[in-house]
Amino acid sequence: MESNFEQELIYAIFKNIWTKKAIEREKNEDVDTSKTEERVGTSKKNRPTSANSNAVKLSCELLRLFVTEAVQRAATIAEAEGGDKIEATHLERILPQLLLDF
Repeated sequence: MESNFEQELIYAIFKNIWTKKAIEREKNEDVDTSKTEERVGTSKKNRPTSANSNAVKLSCELLRLFVTEAVQRAATIAEAEGGDKIEATHLERILPQLLLDF
């Protein structure tokens, strides 16, 4: 049985990150008052960031493929070592190449 990531969960994670980044940007802009003259007339409106449903679906599929590939590669390493469980060390060993491949 194939398990998928819930779109609502992935969207909530994205929204959380966007909110944190917006707060961080606002803090940085408030601290940098010496460049106020440079920003006059160029500031963006504070608009909420969002993603359309197709983008969220695609993100869910990409995450599903990434996790599936990570588990398969880690299982191969665990099996080669004679183990029957995937441990953190197996994931640590496959992660650099996995990130390069994705």
